[in-house]
Amino acid sequence: MKKRIALLNNISSIIYSAFPADRYEVGKDVDDPQGIIVRSADCKEMQFNPSLLGIARAGVGYNNIPIDRCTEAGICVFNTPGANANAVKELVLASAIMAGRNVFEGVQWTQSLKGTEGVEKAVEAGKKQFVGPEIKNKKLGVIGLGAIGAMVANDAYALGMEVIGYDPFLTVEAAWTLHRNIQRAATLEALVADCDIITIHIPLMDKTRNMIDEEIFNKMQKGAILLNFARGGLVDEQALKVALEKGTVRKYITDFPNDTIINYPNTICVPHLGASSPESEENCAEMAAAQLYDYLQTGNIRNSVNLPACQLPPYEGGRLTMIHKNMPNMVSQITSVLAKENVNIAHMNNRSRGAVAYTMIDVDQPVSEQTVEAISAIEGMIRVRVIKSAY
Repeated sequence: MKKRIALLNNISSIIYSAFPADRYEVGKDVDDPQGIIVRSADCKEMQFNPSLLGIARAGVGYNNIPIDRCTEAGICVFNTPGANANAVKELVLASAIMAGRNVFEGVQWTQSLKGTEGVEKAVEAGKKQFVGPEIKNKKLGVIGLGAIGAMVANDAYALGMEVIGYDPFLTVEAAWTLHRNIQRAATLEALVADCDIITIHIPLMDKTRNMIDEEIFNKMQKGAILLNFARGGLVDEQALKVALEKGTVRKYITDFPNDTIINYPNTICVPHLGASSPESEENCAEMAAAQLYDYLQTGNIRNSVNLPACQLPPYEGGRLTMIHKNMPNMVSQITSVLAKENVNIAHMNNRSRGAVAYTMIDVDQPVSEQTVEAISAIEGMIRVRVIKSAY
């Protein structure tokens, strides 16, 4: 029987190359799917079918997916960090240059000259009101040094900027991607106090919502340019309005307009174009499909937002995977059940992430339904899968 993949948005056709047609049914009208690929569709109120194993978000943000509910149901949620990084980076750097040089305002003013005579003379006479500084030798503050933030930091440095980064959760892998001359700020307050241009590249979560608030604006260097191509909820809108009116923020460029922000002074609203390039959409779709396929076929987890990264190499025998609470004695209970059934463990990997853990076990003997039921009955067990029986 074919596995089923449901598409909740128009997704690049490149995904079909990831799912062999003889083993997978992929489309928008797929019932009872084992996997879902989604871009912007709102899944918050969706009722998940019992067969659903994984949701792949073809993009970085995942605030359209009920993460806690998915974890409770044993559904692995993936995103695609880095797949759209270049597209966002290009728009961030372009916006920083155009904001500093007042290009947005200059273009708008030039368009207002339509239908008038003497446009050339008017342009020469009026251009001085839009003169703005270059970004070379200016200080750029990058909040968040993940895939996008690191690319912005490195390319801004290559353009001659002095770059300061802040990321209290910087991973070793991300640190290796940064140019050695990227400076580090010890605190967010220290970064904003010292930078001419500030760009935000962190995910929107409860602990980061309204992270750029009145206190941060009060520490900010007067006349700074603030760019937000991450998520709208990261900036406190009321505090932003005050900062714009006071001139603390000279300009705010956001990729997330709303009814409030669009009316603010000195605000440039981009219609959510950060990741909207043909290359980015294809990269995200390809990465989402590959990760979902790997999880369904092997149980390996890469780039999950709710479960730990965990992999085992291919094995000719059987494979069990278990999503469970991160509690003491869980692994020993699992292995005890297998021992009672005389099932030999060939390989095992166990990883945890906060309150949840994931265990992969390769076995040499077929696993019976009775064994699966016994493991499923362990207190704290969320989901048990038999990827394949032993040969």
